[in-house]
Amino acid sequence: MAHAAQVGLQDATSPIMEELIIFHDHALMIIFLICFLVLYALFLTLTTKLTNTSISDAQEMETVWTILPAIILVLIALPSLRILYMTDEVNDPSFTIKSIGHQWYWTYEYTDYGGLIFNSYMLPPLFLEPGDLRLLDVDNRVVLPVEAPVRMMITSQDVLHSWAIPTLGLKTDAIPGRLNQTTFTATRPGVYYGQCSEICGANHSFMPIVLELIPLKIFEMGPVFTL
Repeated sequence: MAHAAQVGLQDATSPIMEELIIFHDHALMIIFLICFLVLYALFLTLTTKLTNTSISDAQEMETVWTILPAIILVLIALPSLRILYMTDEVNDPSFTIKSIGHQWYWTYEYTDYGGLIFNSYMLPPLFLEPGDLRLLDVDNRVVLPVEAPVRMMITSQDVLHSWAIPTLGLKTDAIPGRLNQTTFTATRPGVYYGQCSEICGANHSFMPIVLELIPLKIFEMGPVFTL
């Protein structure tokens, strides 16, 4: 999860998030080079004595500053489109979880386990134990295995919500009357936190999401749901 004074993105826990971090660094380097070039041109303009202020023909320069931005946009667009299509791929998921947004809590349904359904509410400050995170911990966590493709079916019962886990690179809108889906494959066990990322009313900031990822062997041994 994020920590105080953090500048970069959270550590990746899925292949998609790893790709997003690489693309972020790639785009940031291009932006840095553009800013350096512009600042260098401004510095030369302010410090160089102008000896010729008349209008002159510079077709070569105009050709360069027309083609160069187009090349830069292509270098940014191609990896971006690749990641966009990767996020939409659904390759034979091992588990399917349905998430329903409410004002202001989440309902989860394990469709592969006889329709196991439970609600997930934020823990009030009076119920927090040592080590729990204020405004982020819930009473019932979503327990899932690592290294297994999971499909999330996301919808809403009242208003717009958004199911987001930054460390997994997930952010999918929950829309009333529509069923959106996203997939992820976690690469390491742990407890990962997220929140509703769509302004959904007065208690929008009190809709945390907690995923507890455990090894597949432990998950298959029996009920591990924190109900």
